[in-house]
Amino acid sequence: MRIVHTLADLRAALRPQPHWALVPTMGNLHAGHLGLVARARQENMPVVASIFVNRLQFGPNEDFDRYPRTLPVDAELLAGAGCDLLFAPDEAAMYPQPQAFRVLPDPAIAGILDGAARPGHFEGVATVVMKLFQMVQPACAVFGKKDYQQLLLIRRMVEQFAMPVSIIGLDTVRADDGLALSSRNGYLSADERAQAPQLQSALRALADAARNATAPEQVQLLEQQARSRLEAQGWTPDYLTLRRRADLLPFTAHDLHQGTPGVVLGAARLGRTRLIDNLEC
Repeated sequence: MRIVHTLADLRAALRPQPHWALVPTMGNLHAGHLGLVARARQENMPVVASIFVNRLQFGPNEDFDRYPRTLPVDAELLAGAGCDLLFAPDEAAMYPQPQAFRVLPDPAIAGILDGAARPGHFEGVATVVMKLFQMVQPACAVFGKKDYQQLLLIRRMVEQFAMPVSIIGLDTVRADDGLALSSRNGYLSADERAQAPQLQSALRALADAARNATAPEQVQLLEQQARSRLEAQGWTPDYLTLRRRADLLPFTAHDLHQGTPGVVLGAARLGRTRLIDNLEC
């Protein structure tokens, strides 16, 4: 696997092959990221992964400074997973001038759920993904479904800008106890790690209960009850909610009667660590 750090070296490394599959990451890799590489390899084209901790998507009181940077270990993992090229720019390479031009995503998607809890987050995500797409010009890019709202936003961005990139979503990779794999799981203490699967359990219980709902008001009550139960276990929830898969809007009475495909999504803090998860239902 070749490792490059500048745009010039990236483009020189990409040039011999006409089509590439991209796996964008922020590093501190785990089995979920390696699953993205394995899925990218199924497209029968060389795979380029990126590692960049993107300042633009972190809020002023979030964990940008303490987010783990583990490039040497990450490079070994990517090489072992069959990645062909690693692009690992520093901030000067990614943003040689202050990024005055930004991608402003649709507030109907970017202003709800994680967008409401983390103002400006999805503007930072959309901007860096757009920039990576312009740098790499991949034929396809693979993202995990754990960041469900992010995946929907990127799909919409690609559609609206008519970008020639196929977006592939990969199911969430989980630990044996059901916890969604995440780089932030490393922040958890031993006791918190033992509690962490409660988030998935809460979402599963909400999905099961919502199957019998016939009115939006019933769904809202079930959501409130799910949040209250999680709070009683020591969590601080931002949201636990049932939404339509297509646009992440709340279910209407028509949706409930028609069996519209849904997804339950949750974000909650356990101690200092904010975890997210979702289950399609």
